[in-house]
Amino acid sequence: MEHQYLEEEKYLSAKKKVEKTKGFYWHLFWYVLVNGYLLVMIYKNLDADESLFEYGHFSTAFFWGIGLAFHWFGVFGRNIVFSKDWEDRKMKEFMDKDKFDL
Repeated sequence: MEHQYLEEEKYLSAKKKVEKTKGFYWHLFWYVLVNGYLLVMIYKNLDADESLFEYGHFSTAFFWGIGLAFHWFGVFGRNIVFSKDWEDRKMKEFMDKDKFDL
């Protein structure tokens, strides 16, 4: 019974991670699509003496990009430095060291 509970817990955890990852990729898709469209429209409507490379033309992409970066960090970045692999390696290292210290 306990094994079944653990498997269900793993499944639900994996499903939650997949949903978060999918949500991020949809966010990225809309970011690229909308900002690409906005930049094309801005470029098409530039005056002859106006430059595309002005802050106002990229402000939407910039501020939305900050939100996208936080979304990325929320989905992928929690364990950048201290990942599960790192934890496993450290546990093994400390356990091996303790074997020889006894």
